[in-house]
Amino acid sequence: MAKTAIKTITRLKRQVRVRKKVRGTTDRPRLNVFKSARHIYAQIIDDTQGSTLVAASTLSEAAKGLANTGNVVAASAIGKEIARLALEKGLTTVVFDRNGFLYHGRIKALADAAREAGLNF
Repeated sequence: MAKTAIKTITRLKRQVRVRKKVRGTTDRPRLNVFKSARHIYAQIIDDTQGSTLVAASTLSEAAKGLANTGNVVAASAIGKEIARLALEKGLTTVVFDRNGFLYHGRIKALADAAREAGLNF
């Protein structure tokens, strides 16, 4: 089995473990983060209704000025953007779902930037 396949399988196992405990409600929706090699995506999800309330990514209009979309600077920009959009919708408290990714690097940068911009989790 290839190394990338093993890494993907272990990430999916971590994702299942985390998702058992982390549920988004109407009061505290779930801030879900996904990263690829080139981009990072964040969305706030209400699991009771099964709907996405707010979404931001390095593919959106807010990230047009970024020189590189797959680094920590881009992740921080998306964290600020998702927090801004959430606060406009009246969402102040969320549950953080790292989606099986380890909490360092781009995931940590996005979470820290969202906290600094006023999101509580």
